[in-house]
Amino acid sequence: MIDLTTWNLTVPATTSNTLITTDRLNNGYESQYFRRNSDGSITFWVPVKGARTEDSRYPRTELRETQADGTLSYWHYSSADNYLSAVLSVEKVPSEGKVVVGQIHSKDQPGSYNDPLIKIQYHYLRGNGRIEALVRKRPGDSEVENILLAQHVDLGERFGYDLRITPSGKLGITITSNGDDGGLYRELSGYWGPQLLYFKAGAYIQDNYGSDTEGGRVTFYWLNSLHR
Repeated sequence: MIDLTTWNLTVPATTSNTLITTDRLNNGYESQYFRRNSDGSITFWVPVKGARTEDSRYPRTELRETQADGTLSYWHYSSADNYLSAVLSVEKVPSEGKVVVGQIHSKDQPGSYNDPLIKIQYHYLRGNGRIEALVRKRPGDSEVENILLAQHVDLGERFGYDLRITPSGKLGITITSNGDDGGLYRELSGYWGPQLLYFKAGAYIQDNYGSDTEGGRVTFYWLNSLHR
């Protein structure tokens, strides 16, 4: 059973995106976008025609880190060792072949650019499933570095990712799969130090055009965030 007590959920309802609060999520919420399975896993569905958040071109069904009382969670990386780990499978992708399954994002506030520091993206390209890290070197950078972490990860195949930022600002990413394993380790720019950060996980497709049946489907078998 995945512990959802420190997450809320955004779903792409037909007319507008909808926020499912931490309390509502943990009182058994289910819908066409979010399903609880008998083995304890959870499945996210997001159609290409789904509603979008104000600052996004693409729809999402995505968890966002909170406190247990539902208050939004933010942290400076220097305050703790910060971890996000998941085991999941991507079962369906839209025609563009891309779905973001994990993020470290920054808070929208004065002095912040409201930018993701990193996105973990599954990219199904010409029959080959790739796991990519989309890394922004500094807040406000318009260009994002695309780093191939692993490939030969089939649709429906389980794989894992582990994200870590140490208090000294070292970023670590590890991918495990039946195809390739891969990782990335680097020192973050000091410009990320003042930024308030938070974790996200789910299905954030990078596509907004197609039929009613086109979209992304992702199942998580394990998900855990930790600050210690």
